[in-house]
Amino acid sequence: MSGTFAALTPPADAVAPVRHPDAPAPGELLGAHYEQCFGCGGEQPHGLHLEARAGEGVRITAEFTVRPAHQGAPGLAHGGVLATALDETLGSLNWLLRTIAVTGRLETDFRRPVPVGTVLHLEAEVTAVAGRKIYSTATGRIGGPDGPVAVRADALFVEVKVDHFIENGRQEEIHAAMNDPDQIRRARAFEVNP
Repeated sequence: MSGTFAALTPPADAVAPVRHPDAPAPGELLGAHYEQCFGCGGEQPHGLHLEARAGEGVRITAEFTVRPAHQGAPGLAHGGVLATALDETLGSLNWLLRTIAVTGRLETDFRRPVPVGTVLHLEAEVTAVAGRKIYSTATGRIGGPDGPVAVRADALFVEVKVDHFIENGRQEEIHAAMNDPDQIRRARAFEVNP
């Protein structure tokens, strides 16, 4: 049962996504966009520690291992954690566009249980762009990159200016991120999620 909301269907005037010329090369590890991010940050003890790699075109692959802290039912990943993994993977696509965008809508389908100890293999791609709207899709597989689909999602991201984070984020984190001497980390800190 996989219905798509009209909001997740690109309009007729949508265009194909264009990979930014300065995007990481295919196969390159993207690294954490922010060390405190629950999805990819290394400083989150119970975070997903999701690792994403640039793919061809406007695609990425990612992996994360379901740990005991990620359980919902005994021995199985929590659905919200799986949705977070999909959202994080989809949000990482924006780095290939070099666009600051936030999740506007995320529709997730859960197809099979994901046991603790499983490596979830994720693949995502941007499918269309219409003005500030970025349409994308992702799948999560178990048992390997070609294994059965366990979860999937369609998403709509909306391009925002960095002011979105400055005006809405907690000031001590905003100042720390903006004062980071590493220009790439400084830019990536503001790349995904509301």
